[in-house]
Amino acid sequence: MQVNLRERWWIREVEIPTRLVLAPMAGVSVQAFRRQGRRYGAGLVCSEMVSCAGLEHRNDRTLGYLRVAADEHPLAIQVFGSEPAVMAEAARMVAAAGADLVDVNFGCPVRKVTKTGAGATLLDDPDRACRIVEAMAEAVAVPVTVKMRRGLEDGSRTALVVGPRLVEAGAASLTLHPRSAKQMYTGEADHALTAELVELVDVPVVASGDITSRARAQAVLATTGAAAVMVGRGAQGNPWALREIVDGNGAEPSREEVAAELILFIRETVREVGEQRAAGFLKKFYGWYLGRGRFPRPFKQELVQLRTTEEVVTRLFAAAPGAAEIVEQLEAELPDPENEILLDQMPISIYGGG
Repeated sequence: MQVNLRERWWIREVEIPTRLVLAPMAGVSVQAFRRQGRRYGAGLVCSEMVSCAGLEHRNDRTLGYLRVAADEHPLAIQVFGSEPAVMAEAARMVAAAGADLVDVNFGCPVRKVTKTGAGATLLDDPDRACRIVEAMAEAVAVPVTVKMRRGLEDGSRTALVVGPRLVEAGAASLTLHPRSAKQMYTGEADHALTAELVELVDVPVVASGDITSRARAQAVLATTGAAAVMVGRGAQGNPWALREIVDGNGAEPSREEVAAELILFIRETVREVGEQRAAGFLKKFYGWYLGRGRFPRPFKQELVQLRTTEEVVTRLFAAAPGAAEIVEQLEAELPDPENEILLDQMPISIYGGG
């Protein structure tokens, strides 16, 4: 059965124009990444996970994750934590920042998250997980959604027990990555489990894990009954993968197109987080964009050694002169930065603690 990935669907009142969701990824899902994902066919984009403790303490860097651009919608901002009251306050801040959805992370397997009682650990404490979702759902008018793993241990079926309870607590949608926390990203995602979860709940389920092509997306949607698929690692430095999944357009980008997208990504990231942070943050993206045989390996290594992002941009223009016209066109299509929701415009005092 062929599924139309351009078909719209809803999470409660939030309309999502395609069946492709761009995953929240720590150290990746900055605003520039999300906006690029929307341009290439993602119907819903997500922020990287935001610490509710960082929001509670008004940490400047954490607050920066709440910057929302006009062309990101629909947008989910994901939060993680283990205290219901603190998570409810985080949800209020996220909604005030302009997010269309508040997503809860019950899936992160990384030790520095799980040791705090957050992330995937909460699957083994379903009562607390439900209290968190209930508190958040009561705190905001926008839908609260949950992203989770199958459980902590290999072969776990915990998600099938906890998932329906989270829906009863107020979750408007569930995303399931059917690997265990112990597996991290090894092995294969067991989407037979996703199909079982779909049968158990009456809210949309998003299938996450190993969605690397249009054929795979079609197969997972057809066999699970999921409302959408989520793509993560496959889109890193490769927005053209999203286009292939949604529209079947598998044409390889030209060197000029690759350079142009990377240049825009660099400039927008610098605008978002500043040159000092961006210079180090962006280095991993150079390999992601320029790999897959698109540029010689020595060129990628050369870019990593450059000191400033402007030097990187200059070198990219020199390597692909035709990129200049594409960059000019892309920048002309960007929305007016004045339309961004900035932190000091939020209807709650995030700096004053109120």
